[in-house]
Amino acid sequence: MGKRFDTGLMWFRRDLRANDNAALCLALQACRQVHCVFVFDRHILDPLPRVDRRVEFIRESLCELDTDLRQLAAEPGAGLIVRHGNAGTELLALAKTLQVQAVFAAHDDEPQSLARDAQLRGALAELGVLLQTCKDHVVFERREILTQAGAPYGVFTPYKNNWLASVTPAHLRQHDPAPLASALAPRPASLQQPVPTLADLGFATSNLRALKIPTGSSGAQALLADFLDRIDAYDETRDFPAVKGPSYLSVHLRFGTISVRQLASLALPRQRQGSRGAAVWLGELIWRDFYAQILANFPHVARGAFKPTYDAIAWEQGERAQALFAAWCEGRTGYPLVDAAMAQINQTGYMHNRLRMVVGSFLVKDLGIDWRWGERYFATHLNDFDLSANNGGWQWVSSSGCDAQPYFRIFNPVSQSERFDPEGKFIRRYLPQLAQLPTKALHAPWTAKPLELQMAGVQLGLDYPAPVVAHDEARALTLARYAVVKKALPTT
Repeated sequence: MGKRFDTGLMWFRRDLRANDNAALCLALQACRQVHCVFVFDRHILDPLPRVDRRVEFIRESLCELDTDLRQLAAEPGAGLIVRHGNAGTELLALAKTLQVQAVFAAHDDEPQSLARDAQLRGALAELGVLLQTCKDHVVFERREILTQAGAPYGVFTPYKNNWLASVTPAHLRQHDPAPLASALAPRPASLQQPVPTLADLGFATSNLRALKIPTGSSGAQALLADFLDRIDAYDETRDFPAVKGPSYLSVHLRFGTISVRQLASLALPRQRQGSRGAAVWLGELIWRDFYAQILANFPHVARGAFKPTYDAIAWEQGERAQALFAAWCEGRTGYPLVDAAMAQINQTGYMHNRLRMVVGSFLVKDLGIDWRWGERYFATHLNDFDLSANNGGWQWVSSSGCDAQPYFRIFNPVSQSERFDPEGKFIRRYLPQLAQLPTKALHAPWTAKPLELQMAGVQLGLDYPAPVVAHDEARALTLARYAVVKKALPTT
């Protein structure tokens, strides 16, 4: 079949890999020659702090992508064009310079991205250039999985059941660029520039390398290979932050240095062979699809509660709220598991999934703080920040979202600590000032005997704070706070 276009432009966004990239293969199939671009969008970058692991992760991954593209093309002049500016402006300028007839990219259903793409589509159309996008970031998107009534799902379990019943080998088919790679064109001499340095972008080096966070497709594949040796025990290990249980692939899924199709195609047959660990992990990938389609079909969740009734809740305000929020952000709540988890995110940009639920519940239901405050904090600090998943998680703990934790179920931070960090290894790692406390007292230092505190070198209020709230009292306040929701709920 003949090629539709003479020249095309592949726009990498949240799919920073050459292998199994749906949009790249679509461009290579449709065009006689394809140029590849990534834009460091100033609308996104300029508001960020000048040290940001995510920018460094992207930059390092682009260096590998550039190498991979040149190797695929077997042409030293090929590779990645990297620009720094307004995405729309840069794409329009490149479309003119390269005289392309089409621009290709993967779907991005975040509201701001959709608005940007709509504006760009119109501007390109005025030049006679087509913007063509396709699915890549998830297995099922938008309205591909619907209820029997033809509506998007708002509850996870039936969505998951439909997902599992609907998935076929075609959905997980990987896109091999190698047979099409001859279409990768050499860049014009003026555009044969290396990936800009962090300094070029106005950023300073983070602790990404010190943390040994692997970048690029090769880093993702190394993490996957390691996880596949542990996947069958995932269901037993995933909730314990001191145990190597997770895959640690979330940042790679976020920036597309690994394909979700590859992961699902590995997990699904293992689930069918009876691996409970693989089944639970596949469920996490399905949660990711679920939250993505929630954002696509119910975009109001980016601003408020999925269940609007919950927007009537009166959250703490004023100086007290600000002081409690600051204590939470800085790991000064007096509850060691919460504070250790906040130390983890502040130092590394990562937080264990169990701990995300614990600290989220604590902020909302112990401190009475609006969940959106926590959502914004995570958005700034998480390496793997993804709007749909972050929003879905925060709405889950606040009981305002899909498949929500019932408002009357409130995590006890001490019992969560005793259950999921029973030996206190995680707490001792991130709160070394408490390391010498006996394990029983470690979970609730205010219950320690004076001699235990003295022997451990801990003076409450000086070396470590007293609790900012009493959990039982906070629980009663939360139940009263959520009464406005209870009154609005239908009685059945």
